[in-house]
Amino acid sequence: MGTDTQKHATIHRTGLRRRPIGLFGGAALAVAGTAALIINLGAPAAFAAEAPVGLGAVASYSVLGGETVTNTGLTVLDGDLGTTPGSAITGFPPGIVGGTTRVEAAAADAKASLLVAYDDARSRATTASVAGDLVGQTLVGGVYTASGPLAVSGTLTLDAQGDPNAVFIFQAASTLITASSSRIALLDGASSCNVYWQVAESATLGTNSRFTGTIMALQSISVTTGTRVDGRALARNGQVSLQSNVFQSTTCVTAPLIGTPTDTATPPGTGTPTDGGTGGPGTPTDGGTGGPGTPTDGGTGGPGTPTDGGPGTPR
Repeated sequence: MGTDTQKHATIHRTGLRRRPIGLFGGAALAVAGTAALIINLGAPAAFAAEAPVGLGAVASYSVLGGETVTNTGLTVLDGDLGTTPGSAITGFPPGIVGGTTRVEAAAADAKASLLVAYDDARSRATTASVAGDLVGQTLVGGVYTASGPLAVSGTLTLDAQGDPNAVFIFQAASTLITASSSRIALLDGASSCNVYWQVAESATLGTNSRFTGTIMALQSISVTTGTRVDGRALARNGQVSLQSNVFQSTTCVTAPLIGTPTDTATPPGTGTPTDGGTGGPGTPTDGGTGGPGTPTDGGTGGPGTPTDGGPGTPR
């Protein structure tokens, strides 16, 4: 009998000892399950990239005016030229139109597409707010909204970060004015075909500047002497004035990917065919990524002669 009592007591104590272990085990399973859920869910998804603004029938145009289009000097358009509901186009020739010139009803479908594209660009959700002069900034793909005028007094860089489909949309609630010799530069795969400027009033591009993107202005657009536009000047209601300009509209201007050699790829730690690399990351124009080399063969560094990539005097 005593033995049975001792066995019962032993079993009872063993059960008491095991209950806490069971509780902690359950907690561990719960924690493990939560961790597994977190792992399965992963990090929050990145925001979806912006889709291009659909230009429709106006995509073939370099210049479209609402009232009229005027030109002074030898302006060259690689795309179509038009105006509607106005019909007056002056200065062609001497200006050259690579596409077709259309006025009034013939340009009506392009005007309709411009209205849709303008409203599309204006309605996009804001990625970030910007204001005033954008000079010196480097912006990645997204929608940039200004509650007032926008300006570019020097260089603005648009960085696609290796994504050739990156879209840049600028929403200006007032005017857009760029300075003389200013530049909208493209970096790391950015394309002129994916840059859009929705301007609620008028736009003016400074002399001898280089502008990138499609301007869709509610009122007028003035492109001053010597300015190159990699894109389009599309005015809904006002005139477009041109002065010895060059427009590239029908093909995209695309920046090379950073670190991509211009001809022959080289492994990390070596020079490049174009500059014999000097270490560190390369650039869009030379692709250099590594150590010492030579201009003749992108050598691999180390002792050597001018003919094999080693230190020495290049040939």
